[in-house]
Amino acid sequence: MDWNLKITDMAGAYIEHSTVITNFVATVYPQLKDSVCRVYGDNVQYKWTVDNEEKKLIPDATINCRIHQRKGNSFFDTPRFVMEVLSPSTEKYDRTEKMELYRQQEVEEYWIVDWRTKTVEIYELDYENDIPKYYLWKTITETNKDELRIVHFPNIKITFDELFDGIDY
Repeated sequence: MDWNLKITDMAGAYIEHSTVITNFVATVYPQLKDSVCRVYGDNVQYKWTVDNEEKKLIPDATINCRIHQRKGNSFFDTPRFVMEVLSPSTEKYDRTEKMELYRQQEVEEYWIVDWRTKTVEIYELDYENDIPKYYLWKTITETNKDELRIVHFPNIKITFDELFDGIDY
């Protein structure tokens, strides 16, 4: 039996972490209602085979347009969009191993959201010599908050204030 597990301390997650995820899903869901795509919060698992090894991830939020490629609560195909909300215990993992797996699986757009600084880093997938690579498209803060948009879903609208609604210091 293969016990390929990665232990990540998720106990005591900050309410603000969950608030950002809920805000994103609540805002995006009705806009995708009549499409082939769906938005999912952090209760959906993705399974991929990388170098003959099964990898399992539970992103904070995804937009997936291949919703029939699943079994139970696990998808076997790649979402088009992933958002990770940083926590002190997961920040390094979100910025390194998870980001690398998303790049390998060719997730088109990857957001790293930091509720502590109210910052959104938007990474877009492109190719360099046929190798997928993430490029920082834009960092969104209070200063340029009107520029927040989901690059690969231009018809979906979510504002900076909607994303961070309820995050008070």
